[in-house]
Amino acid sequence: MTQLKKVAILGRPNVGKSSLFNRLIRQRDAITSDVEGTTRDIKKRVATISGNRDFEIIDTGGIDDSTEMFSIVKKLSLRAADEADVIIFMVDGKKIPDEEDKELFYQLQDLGKPIALVVNKIDNDKDETTRYWDFLEFGAERTFPMSVSHNRYMNDFYAWLEEYIPEHEEEEQGLQLEEDDELSFEEIVEMVQVDDLEDEDRDIKVAIIGRVNTGKSSLLNAFLKEERSVVSDVAGTTIDPVDESIEYKEHKITFVDTAGIRRRGKIVGIEKYAFDRTEEMLEQADIALLVIDATEGVLELDERIAGLIEKYKLGCLIVLNKWDIKKENKESYQKAVDDIRDNLKFLHYAPLITVSAKTGLRVHKILDEIIAIYGRYKQRIPTSKLNEVLKYAISRHHIPTVNGGVVRIKFATQYETKPPKIAIIMNRPDGLHFSYKRYLTNVFREKFDFEGVPLDIGGRKRGQRMDDD
Repeated sequence: MTQLKKVAILGRPNVGKSSLFNRLIRQRDAITSDVEGTTRDIKKRVATISGNRDFEIIDTGGIDDSTEMFSIVKKLSLRAADEADVIIFMVDGKKIPDEEDKELFYQLQDLGKPIALVVNKIDNDKDETTRYWDFLEFGAERTFPMSVSHNRYMNDFYAWLEEYIPEHEEEEQGLQLEEDDELSFEEIVEMVQVDDLEDEDRDIKVAIIGRVNTGKSSLLNAFLKEERSVVSDVAGTTIDPVDESIEYKEHKITFVDTAGIRRRGKIVGIEKYAFDRTEEMLEQADIALLVIDATEGVLELDERIAGLIEKYKLGCLIVLNKWDIKKENKESYQKAVDDIRDNLKFLHYAPLITVSAKTGLRVHKILDEIIAIYGRYKQRIPTSKLNEVLKYAISRHHIPTVNGGVVRIKFATQYETKPPKIAIIMNRPDGLHFSYKRYLTNVFREKFDFEGVPLDIGGRKRGQRMDDD
């Protein structure tokens, strides 16, 4: 596969970088706001122009030296420029040219890469005649007056970008099966039993989730062994979910460092949108790392956040961070485990690990846990083995009658993975009482390895389609 060209967008805060990023990927992904410093991390997405030119677009944080945190943002942004193939430097066309902007532009120009100066917020002819011409003093080889928000004067910019983005080769489309409404439930199950394809599934999406200031960004940096996400003692530093991928043991693991979640009454403005984006990320994730502050233990908000993991049926690893501050011994460990198990009963299936993102204590073990959990998350139990265990479970405890009526279980089959979903085919699906369903779940967990994975079990009639509830 051809390596995609990388295009980085740089500039000072609030010049419209995230708006251009969203325009190029054709969706609202990066958070845009009039508040300076909204984007603080690096965001990457694949964009397409002219229908057949794909490239990786990189949205960087606003470059500013006013605070220590912004100086970190600047360093990350300049690193992105150094790795990019093409650079877009944006300025605010509503303001007069700034000497710091010129210095930054010349610094980027010295990298010897294709670079364009985009003068944004040229919303009308008056702006063009009174403001745009002042920016020609930068001496840029290509300068574009544009209004990203109004989609004004974008065509010349796209044409320039196409010069550096090659067309991708057309790939043959695979055979697409049309849905057959006449298929029975069992027939559909047989059609999706493709274990060989599942073995090739090695892309794992991992959401790092937790309260504000529990060390999520530090954990991400520890995985990557570099300063990728901005770390600060200020609660709420991460607003946009940021993602980065690593290769580990023949797997591609994509981490999403989500915004720290506050109590509902404190979620306002940008953070409200960030909370919604976090939920979108969870909807796409496979596994959640629930980060809990070891110095504070489980709080009420931790329980609410854990509820999101249950809501989206994710694989889960509970990460007890800042363990370097705790006195590590058997007594303190057992107390911490008991506290988590008592308060997060619905995550009983999730393993727990104590780490320190700051010192690196046991951080490397998380990667092995992620791969192991993902293997269970995508596993499919053969119908024959599933029914052997089902027969054993029924022999130990018969399913109770319902209003004097006999309830018969015919067989069980797994019809979906990620998470594993098992249908109990029976004459009366309404007769599968929640207590007996819990019993079957426990037996399946005992006989098959589902540690760290939610298990969805439901009753169905023979011939009922899997999307019928």
